[in-house]
Amino acid sequence: QVQLVESGGGLVQAGGSLILSCAASGRTFSLYAMGWFRQAPGKERELVAGIRGSGGSAYYADSVKSRFTISRDNAANTLYLQMNSLKPEDTAGYRCAVSRNPFGSGASPSAYESGYWGQGTQVTVSS
Repeated sequence: QVQLVESGGGLVQAGGSLILSCAASGRTFSLYAMGWFRQAPGKERELVAGIRGSGGSAYYADSVKSRFTISRDNAANTLYLQMNSLKPEDTAGYRCAVSRNPFGSGASPSAYESGYWGQGTQVTVSS
């Protein structure tokens, strides 16, 4: 059975960095886009970054562009999110997800509906 497990969240001061990891098991997802979502209290769920199955291209929300970098290691079935210059507004629960269909860019939130999801990891940025 498929399982996605996130790690790397925690508390960090504004301006600091974190690396989130998402380890997948039970299936190989090299043909499937993967992404990172976040949701904070009172805010809508947001796709912050998505990456094509090959890792050749990526999408970033405007709010994180130039600060976050998404990458993947298909040999290890692992997705990463490098988070730099963190702001208090980045505080949220972060979840990784796999698109429901192969060959997509990972840029559309709807592509992940009915896909696979991790349980999440909390990121808290203090001011």
